[in-house]
Amino acid sequence: MTTRLLLTAAVVATLSACANTPSMPMSMSMPMYSQAALPDAVKVPAGHAVVMETVGVGEITYECKAKTAMAGEFEWAFVGPKAVLNNRSGRTVGSYYGPPATWEAADGSKITGAQLAVAPSSAGNIPIQLVKANPAMGMGAMNGISHIQRVATKGGVAPAMPCGATSMGQKQVVAYQADYIFYKAK
Repeated sequence: MTTRLLLTAAVVATLSACANTPSMPMSMSMPMYSQAALPDAVKVPAGHAVVMETVGVGEITYECKAKTAMAGEFEWAFVGPKAVLNNRSGRTVGSYYGPPATWEAADGSKITGAQLAVAPSSAGNIPIQLVKANPAMGMGAMNGISHIQRVATKGGVAPAMPCGATSMGQKQVVAYQADYIFYKAK
């Protein structure tokens, strides 16, 4: 009976300590994302490691505009994203917005980046993407991030409704979800 009581007390103390400890980075708390199944064009170069995995849940805004250099033709043009970034446990750890495309951690550090490549996703979903990060602004989680992958996309494609001269300037908001995987150089 005493052994059981001591064991229970030890478990409770351990769980309490974990609950009061600041959350550990994603890389410490779970298996790392594998990019093995991705097309080569959107793979992060060798010499980089996953340091954070997030799920972006939000929306993409499109605007009906005239096509560039194509008189009389119109299209739904990308305006920008707005999403909450959650860790794999569902806790909000940052946001994603633009333009310019900006990933901001809850600690205030943030990065922008330049698209290096895209690859098709499944039908009805925005493409998979590889971004080269610019140096971080502010101190925190985004310091040292070299690349961001957008994978596991759901939704987010331009509206299917007609876009023409009578609807120029109209905006449509489309729901989407995507995993954003953050890398640093080893």
